[in-house]
Amino acid sequence: MPASSSSHRLYGMQERADHLDFDIRFEGARDVLARPHRHEYFQIQVGIEGESRQLIGGAARPFGAGHLSFVLPYRLHVVPHPPGARYAIVNFDQSFLWPELAVEPLDLEEVPIARHPELAPFLFQEYVDFHFEAEDFARILGWLEELSALNRERRFAAGGAIRGILLQLVALACRRHEAALHEQAARHRGHSSRRDALQRVLHYVREHLGEEMSLNDAAAAAMLSPNYLAHLLKKQTQRTFTELVTERRLERARELLLASDGRIADIARQCGFADAVYFSRRFRQHMGLTPREFRAQSVARPGGPP
Repeated sequence: MPASSSSHRLYGMQERADHLDFDIRFEGARDVLARPHRHEYFQIQVGIEGESRQLIGGAARPFGAGHLSFVLPYRLHVVPHPPGARYAIVNFDQSFLWPELAVEPLDLEEVPIARHPELAPFLFQEYVDFHFEAEDFARILGWLEELSALNRERRFAAGGAIRGILLQLVALACRRHEAALHEQAARHRGHSSRRDALQRVLHYVREHLGEEMSLNDAAAAAMLSPNYLAHLLKKQTQRTFTELVTERRLERARELLLASDGRIADIARQCGFADAVYFSRRFRQHMGLTPREFRAQSVARPGGPP
């Protein structure tokens, strides 16, 4: 399972493109990113020749000739292109294609597709394979050539022409995969509220405190992307996922220390701490007392446990 997205490299347009608003390149133009990474901009990858599998969010999807990959900003992904593969990569800034979309990139998952249907391929790439038949793919290859020429020349009104072609390309993906996109939108409907999402995550954490937990596990249980969950937690609780889980585990340990006379090492394991020494150190940081001192103090206090 992929590690938390916070441990992976984040790229800006200035690092991976020749222009800050839009850029297109074909294989060989830049070094290949072979490890999972994130970037601040939208990306479309087009498979022309060669077969591979893309890793996107917490999913693995086919990627080969005739496939397109739609990547949201900040979404963890990688397409390991095999030797001899042919492909194109299109990068663009949100404000370039959708200047009217006044939403922070990390909040895009809350935008309903009824409002911006062309976001659907980017929102649901983890669940849908965007493969195109020969006639449609020939149109896409033609658009790529036009985009490349417009980007290379950058003449008067080139930006408008590029936007028009980009929108046609995304709209084609929406039309050809309409049923699958609507199915995913229906599955995720009602799960976009921040309050509801946080409640689902907290419920998952509460039910799995004694087990190993990852950001990806909690995100999947709450029907969120790992990256969005990390952003949501930081924004709503000012905590990372690890900090939240540790805090909940220490609260559970406090309850067990008060309510039982179980061995401290056993309580540590019940709360998800494999190492009793580490548990005692974190408990002291949180409570100002070691678990043993905390229990002794509560027993000595009038009205404490018998």
